[in-house]
Amino acid sequence: MSKSVFYHAGCPVCVSAEQDLVDLIGADQVEIVHLGETKNRIAEAEKLGVKSVPALVTPNGHALHINFGASLADVKG
Repeated sequence: MSKSVFYHAGCPVCVSAEQDLVDLIGADQVEIVHLGETKNRIAEAEKLGVKSVPALVTPNGHALHINFGASLADVKG
């Protein structure tokens, strides 16, 4: 993985965290994945250790959970 991946579900907590992350590390250094719109990537997020969103997976594979917006079970619906 060459850049970080930010997984979120579109809630206000997630959107706020997304804006802060982009401001901190730059839009070219993070891929934004809205799991509510791209449910086919939920399994990928789980495999990388994401348990809730918003979460940032670093290039070296660490899943960093930011606040608590929703569990992945909630996102799956």
